Amino acid sequence: MNNPSSIPAIPLLAVERLAVDYGLKGVSLPAIRDVTFELHSGKAVALVGESGSGKTTTAMAIAGLLSPNAVVSGGEVRYRGSRIPIDDDAAMRPHRWRDTSVIFQGAMNALNPVQRVSNQIAEPCRLKLGMSRKAATERAAELLELVGISAERGAAYPHELSGGMRQRVMIAMALACHPSLVIGDEPTTALDVITQAQILKLLAELRSRLNLALILITHDLSVVAESCDRVMIMYAGRIVEDGNVADIFANPMHPYSRLLIESIPDPQQGRRVVRPIPGDPPTLQNRPSGCAFRYRCPSAMAICATDIPRLISTGQGRVACHLYPSTNEEMVSPNV
Repeated sequence: MNNPSSIPAIPLLAVERLAVDYGLKGVSLPAIRDVTFELHSGKAVALVGESGSGKTTTAMAIAGLLSPNAVVSGGEVRYRGSRIPIDDDAAMRPHRWRDTSVIFQGAMNALNPVQRVSNQIAEPCRLKLGMSRKAATERAAELLELVGISAERGAAYPHELSGGMRQRVMIAMALACHPSLVIGDEPTTALDVITQAQILKLLAELRSRLNLALILITHDLSVVAESCDRVMIMYAGRIVEDGNVADIFANPMHPYSRLLIESIPDPQQGRRVVRPIPGDPPTLQNRPSGCAFRYRCPSAMAICATDIPRLISTGQGRVACHLYPSTNEEMVSPNV
């Protein structure tokens, strides 16, 4: 008989070979391909990459919040071992807020400018949890205190709060219905450096206190150093490297990961000037054959022009690069 302690725990979230296409002028364009990962309760993973890398599309697909011209063309998402209908908006409604919630970037655009913030936090409590108006208002006050805002400030309108306080309100709203998974879509965008640090610290504290799983979307590797356990580097709709934050910072395996790290100023290492990555990332309309990074890669080889590198396991994590030959015979999706 198996020892129960030796049986792996079912992950809170399991994403398997997820693929999403966007429709543009009658043409179906691949946005993400073969995105596969697991996330356990209390853990945090960052999706990192330049604009257009597929990180937000991945997160919005998991939450069932893709734009109308997007379609899930492959793969599946499981929550606590059960498949969730991410391609069916009506069927996903019971899962939103209660299982999965999103902290959107740009709180001033996400919040209703003519509603007091307390009412906006209380609304999902009433709609999703069936709370009375009084109980929902009390819950909103508790959440404001939880994120470091006095309950009295709940009577304010969004424009009466600072950018950092508005982002805290967005976090309170995301926690309103006790979700187990929170997605942060660049939650520190447009905030000053001090406020960014405060928001990231708050998310880390809440994750520890509430045993939340967190997916943090960002284009800036520097913001994940102390707030996430793992980082997945995405490029042109695919995961190119996945591993522990410390390992990737100390020894990035993929050339793209290495260049991303070198683009961050590091006074301690004497690197005070930003080193931009040469060239531009491909768009949906002009994805190259083979490895999509080959035109910008200092280590590109002939095989990179024809074959998509497989995402293989290494002693450090996972990497998709022809510098690390694969012995795994499993095929990836065709280059479409």
